Amino acid sequence: MMHEMYAEPETSYGDITRYFTENEIQVYGKTLKRGFVAQLLRNPVYVQADMDIYEHFKAQGAKIESPPELFTGDYSCYLYQGREGEENILVIAPHKGRIPSALWLNVQHKLSQNTTFQNVRKCHNTWLAGKIKCGCCGYALVGLNAANGVTYMRRRQRVENKSCPEPGTLTRQELEKSVYDEMVKKMREFQTLRGGKVEGYNPKLTAARAKFAKIESEIEKLIDTLTGANPLLLQYANSRIEELDTERQKQLKLVADLTANSVSSSELDSISGYLENWDEP
Repeated sequence: MMHEMYAEPETSYGDITRYFTENEIQVYGKTLKRGFVAQLLRNPVYVQADMDIYEHFKAQGAKIESPPELFTGDYSCYLYQGREGEENILVIAPHKGRIPSALWLNVQHKLSQNTTFQNVRKCHNTWLAGKIKCGCCGYALVGLNAANGVTYMRRRQRVENKSCPEPGTLTRQELEKSVYDEMVKKMREFQTLRGGKVEGYNPKLTAARAKFAKIESEIEKLIDTLTGANPLLLQYANSRIEELDTERQKQLKLVADLTANSVSSSELDSISGYLENWDEP
């Protein structure tokens, strides 16, 4: 049903999740989500694996372990995803296929036309993004800009398939003010921040010193191997030592700079009034 629905030109992931939710069709006891729909549609585990499927994955560069004569359409197939830079592996499965290859390939063609959005991106709607969840369904709240210029906080589960009833209208401004007011109340206990007791600790300086020591250790090991080395090994070792020495000089300068700019906790007396400067960069 899912493949037949998505094969229609105007059907989206959201249309499928809403249909399944309205008809109380669950997957693993949960309402269907759009991301999982995409995974199911791409997975060939239910397709009737015939020669069209064989040629499809061959064109994709997959390593096909099963011989071509097994691709009769009677059975399905498993696709094992390789790591980055490795081949995907396709094998015939022991179970019967249910989805005709023509339908499955039609769906793959539509999927290939989808626009891929960057996963890691900074949210500009609210500084609370990724930190707030709905009290009804437990899913994340997302900011959606309306035509009237107001940003409303919507439940992700509501956006996905309308399965969350939503307790009411909530704007970004209202939520941010409420959370900020609570933060101010809590932080009044810590109006002044004072330096700790650990003297002179700088994580960047520590990491730079550790890398510097590692480079020096590698140079020493290479020098120790030069005794009785043949000309080819000497050439390689000298070249590698030059590279390491260049990197050693960079790390030495970095350690010196970090040491000069390091501020100990004794020099940091206290910081106060920071809440009044919340909105300043």
